[in-house]
Amino acid sequence: MDQDKLVIFDTTLRDGEQSPGAAMTKEEKLRIAKSLEKLGVDVIEAGFAISSPGDFAAVKSIADTIKDSSVCSLARTTHADIERAAEALANAAAPRIHTFIATSPIHMEFKLQMTPEEVLEQSVGAVRIARNFVDDVEFSLEDGSRTEFDYMCRVIESVIDAGARTINIPDTVGYGEPGQYGEMIGRVIANVPNADKAIFSVHCHNDLGLAVANSLSAVMHGARQVECTINGLGERAGNASLEEIVMAIRTRKDVFPVHTTINTEQIVPVSRLVSTITGFPVQPNKAVVGANAFAHESGIHQDGVLKYRETYEIMRAQDVGWNTNRLVLGKLSGRAAFAARMEELGIPFDNKAEMNEAFKRFKDLADKKREIYDEDLQALVSEVQMGEATENYRLVSLDVSSKTGRAPHAVLTLRSHGNDHEVEADGDGPVDAVFKAIEKVAQSRSDLKLYSVNAITTGTDSQGEVTVRLAREGRIVNGQGSDTDILVASAKAYLNALNVMESPDRLHPQLGGV
Repeated sequence: MDQDKLVIFDTTLRDGEQSPGAAMTKEEKLRIAKSLEKLGVDVIEAGFAISSPGDFAAVKSIADTIKDSSVCSLARTTHADIERAAEALANAAAPRIHTFIATSPIHMEFKLQMTPEEVLEQSVGAVRIARNFVDDVEFSLEDGSRTEFDYMCRVIESVIDAGARTINIPDTVGYGEPGQYGEMIGRVIANVPNADKAIFSVHCHNDLGLAVANSLSAVMHGARQVECTINGLGERAGNASLEEIVMAIRTRKDVFPVHTTINTEQIVPVSRLVSTITGFPVQPNKAVVGANAFAHESGIHQDGVLKYRETYEIMRAQDVGWNTNRLVLGKLSGRAAFAARMEELGIPFDNKAEMNEAFKRFKDLADKKREIYDEDLQALVSEVQMGEATENYRLVSLDVSSKTGRAPHAVLTLRSHGNDHEVEADGDGPVDAVFKAIEKVAQSRSDLKLYSVNAITTGTDSQGEVTVRLAREGRIVNGQGSDTDILVASAKAYLNALNVMESPDRLHPQLGGV
């Protein structure tokens, strides 16, 4: 084992998907998995196989396809969970089963209602069962940062003896503090007699904004796997950001005694893909992948960068992929050029009909927008593939009038379950009028939780990408739409959310995890 290699374990498709509204289809998960493979991620946690038939199918599809990364499924410490994970991973080139149970006093007493001895026995049994299916077994002590130290060491020693080859000590609730958390990891490695037989891993949540700091502190104390997500996606405040972990290690080689095999030029393209599919925009001042990450407004900063880049930039923008997204296509581009560029972007089409629909939308967009960028293509294909689940609702036409001193008025023709309906409504604003008109037909009884607009590229002819988040009876879904007309994009996004709400493919029971 390379003692200086840091294993990058990406859980965007599992923990990241547990963000409310971030559920993905099998096809979307596979697209992201292929991009993660291209990025050079060591382990892809593809999902929680037993959580739903859709999640099982997604894990299986990824396991059947990915060859250059290990593919992992999460499983609780029960025989049914582990067997289901193994079934989904049956054709994986490098399968891993990741089993977990809570070990903190508060979780054992109030959640599990089990004694420490019972938890220990179940932990060992689960690892042994998993080893019957795969050689690569990871064991996680959920709520590890609040687990009693001596008990933690006892559990870890026992599961390593049972065959676990990766031990994960998560900061499940984001309670850790870098100095204390890193020191705890170092003490565990020093005190567990068979620690040399396993790789120690960390999985940090960002509730106090310390996930990356805690992860890097653990690396300094001997952890050699970090579990992270693209854009820091994840439950509550999210997880440690893959891009920040990787670039911190690359940039500060003088501090961190490890290296990764991540192809950093793929970071920004993967970030954009995940943002587009989940509907979670990246904040402009987000480290590494934010739109302002390499922008300089101050005259002093601009002058310094022009004279010598390193005066204010510790990384090169092109090293993380900012300059790789180039102008690619225009209205005169043909089907072959379109298909070739999609292949380069890692977006193959499953069938000819999907390709034809995407090409048609590309031509429609090219009539409105002279320059078509990679980001436009990503949004276009996401819209096509999101529409595949169900098309119970479709926008036929839209006419909105808005004038100072008068309530905005929207007139829409909507196709609902095969029938066209013309409806109209007033609203507090033009978008509100559009949504009220749609609801006259849909009568969905949904609550609007989020309305977000993001410019896909720069310029006044940029497409606007709208995200709408709807909630109904405990289910939260995202809808997306893009168009050079923001009102059209808004209508598309709302209708897409309604279609997703009626599609069983996106139902994602969240069972929890590390």
